[in-house]
Amino acid sequence: MAEAILLQDVPELGSRGAVVQVSKGYLRNYLLPRKLAAPATPGMLEEARRRQEAEERARREAEERAEQHAQMLSRTVLTIPAQAGPDGRLFGSVGPKDIVEAIKAARQLRLDRRQVHLPEPLKSVGTYMVEVELPGERRAKVKTIIVAQEKRA
Repeated sequence: MAEAILLQDVPELGSRGAVVQVSKGYLRNYLLPRKLAAPATPGMLEEARRRQEAEERARREAEERAEQHAQMLSRTVLTIPAQAGPDGRLFGSVGPKDIVEAIKAARQLRLDRRQVHLPEPLKSVGTYMVEVELPGERRAKVKTIIVAQEKRA
């Protein structure tokens, strides 16, 4: 048996960076020619360990950033002006794209519109709690106030 470090995810064998025991023939004839693995030398083992530590550190930092963003967004109140009739119904609607733009303007935080979860577009003046999905399966509720836009003279 030979030790190998996986350079890519291999089904039923392991994920990238894992050290696995495989037969010498499997390593020589299948894994090496396809650049799926490299022989586990002391230098390669050290490099794999450093890479794994760096990935872990980056993952932790991303989780901390997501937590900070979630806390910041939960304290955020968005005010979105929209044209509305006298009964409070909007001429059009406020959707995820509008909410993302308001978050970017208020907090300089770039989000994708698919991260904003609205059951349906907001079609009337009022206050809504909008759920925003962040990395690491974190979610934040952003208070969103839709106000009638003042008419220009």
